[in-house]
Amino acid sequence: MQITRIYTGEDGQSHFEDVEMEGHPLLPSLTSITSLRFRVSEPGTFSDWHTESQRNYIITLSGEGEIGIGDGTHRRFGAGAVMLVEDLTGQGHTTRATSDEPRITVAVPLANQVPGT
Repeated sequence: MQITRIYTGEDGQSHFEDVEMEGHPLLPSLTSITSLRFRVSEPGTFSDWHTESQRNYIITLSGEGEIGIGDGTHRRFGAGAVMLVEDLTGQGHTTRATSDEPRITVAVPLANQVPGT
């Protein structure tokens, strides 16, 4: 299974990385969760530059969202897309609900909040 990781680089900017989860060396630290939060974003909803407050999986259940990062790259994520969002510092990213239907996501905070431990 491949997911998209959003993380802060040494340059203080958010970056995308496609990660193959099977056999990933950090997999044990990426499977311990604490809770679930559901979010509904109406079509056209836009969140300007922001960082995450904690490491989360964000899973799109329905609709579509677009994530933008500082270098001008935008990626769209539809139903079934899984992101590991770890950009806790720096400029962060933007988020826009791009579908004609509400975008429904579930945020899954990781119990271990220190990347790589």
